[in-house]
Amino acid sequence: MQNFSYQNPTKLIFGKGTIAEVANEIPANAKVLLTYGGGSIKKNGVYDVAKKALGNRLKAEFGGIEPNPRYETLIKTLDIIKKEDIDFLLAVGGGSVLDGTKFIALAAKHTGGDPWDFMVGKSPNPKSALPVASILTLPATGSESNANFVVSRNSTQEKFGGFSPLIYPKFSILDPETTYTLPAKQTANGVVDAFVHTMEQYLTGVGGVIEFAPLQDRWAESILTTLIEQGKRGIDEPQNYEVRATLMWSATMALNGLISRGVPEDWATHGIGHELTAFYGIDHGRTLAVVMPGLWRNQFAKKKAKLAQYGHRVWGLLSQKPGQEGRDEVAYLAIEKTEEFFESLGVPTHLKDYGVDSKEAAEKISQRFTDRGFTSEHGLGENGSIGPKEIKEILESR
Repeated sequence: MQNFSYQNPTKLIFGKGTIAEVANEIPANAKVLLTYGGGSIKKNGVYDVAKKALGNRLKAEFGGIEPNPRYETLIKTLDIIKKEDIDFLLAVGGGSVLDGTKFIALAAKHTGGDPWDFMVGKSPNPKSALPVASILTLPATGSESNANFVVSRNSTQEKFGGFSPLIYPKFSILDPETTYTLPAKQTANGVVDAFVHTMEQYLTGVGGVIEFAPLQDRWAESILTTLIEQGKRGIDEPQNYEVRATLMWSATMALNGLISRGVPEDWATHGIGHELTAFYGIDHGRTLAVVMPGLWRNQFAKKKAKLAQYGHRVWGLLSQKPGQEGRDEVAYLAIEKTEEFFESLGVPTHLKDYGVDSKEAAEKISQRFTDRGFTSEHGLGENGSIGPKEIKEILESR
């Protein structure tokens, strides 16, 4: 196991009727900007409950934050923050709303230039940020208890992730009943997103060797197994509280930093998937379902040992063939079972299903990574072995 440090300061408040707890968590003299997305929170009643809990703290609100939040939209909040002297941000919605709000929290403290500069590494992150909290209505990204965020910029067709310990949410409200009215597509996307988050921290190995971290592996495998068992039920039984609660908690646990401690991490699927969203507008979760199986096949020699473990422990796969031949068979079958799982949720796993030509996407996206200086020796993945050549191969196969 590798050395690590771990601290997660976010307070999680889980269960029915917990939105009212906002009143106990935000200082009475705070000046709050409430952020949200397309307005579904006004239809399902979450907005009214949150507004009541905030009382006189609510000084302004900002709606219209998109899935894959856009820089061009988020930057509009800075004038509101200055005008109303905002000192606290409350995000109400899914991961995109929270990611966008985290960016706002940092951008509000950025000085000397375009806030996009810290997204693309042209300037360091600001040294302070407005405090952020959330009321989660779409479990998927784990953003409710981590310091990560992802923002897109339309004008340049770019999508970048960021990290700052300053923007861990102070608290997050997780009420599973807020997810009852989610469309089936969003539920499915959330299950896939949480599943792939887990995989990016689990299905890894340096130099083809599985890192010895059995507890982290078992934690990850329990999340994967739970998502497989409950994912389709979340679509078929949208108002089953126990199912919704389990999916919400699984998505949170998938990316709160716990299962990644002491182990190598991959994140190549996300890196490539972000480009599919930036160029073609494909939902984030669906890009992951496209990329990950292709990436596993492309990197099979390096990942087959962990794939075999995953196939055996999570899918219960066995082979009658002896030795390495049997383990390889289980590894290949595990990839197929994963594709079948995504498809069973109504999430297609090939680019043609989204009207995208795989050769065109492969050329365009591999060139972008070439332009950024990536190579097969200094590329994506836990081994740094996924450069433009491999990205092209992965996407052409999808």
